[in-house]
Amino acid sequence: MDTSHEPGAAGAAPVERVALTEGAAALLRELTADHGPLMFHQSGGCCDGSSPMCYPLGEFRTGASDVHLGDLDAGLPDPVPVWMSRSQYELWSHTHLTIDVVPGRGSGFSVEAPTGNRFLVRSRLMTDEEAERLE
Repeated sequence: MDTSHEPGAAGAAPVERVALTEGAAALLRELTADHGPLMFHQSGGCCDGSSPMCYPLGEFRTGASDVHLGDLDAGLPDPVPVWMSRSQYELWSHTHLTIDVVPGRGSGFSVEAPTGNRFLVRSRLMTDEEAERLE
């Protein structure tokens, strides 16, 4: 799924830092119908904090200690912003993240918790070309 991107070299396609599987996009569309516009925050904490947490937009306050990774296009009127704590970003800045969904119980704070599904992040190292275009 499309996300907002970092500026790339002239003529080069922009590099995305975060993406979304179709299964996760479908769940976001269902959750948006119940909760309104949504956002993700990835804290990198322990336990449930290591999963991407989905909140009603603005319910989780972001600030200087957070990095905006991009905006997910889930086929909704508004994109779904994805944030990460700056300390976690320092460790993961060289990775591309894909938000997916799997069966299971997520955190009680994340809006998907009662659905029997949970969001998770799949990561891969960025290619040398992607890393160069981000610099």
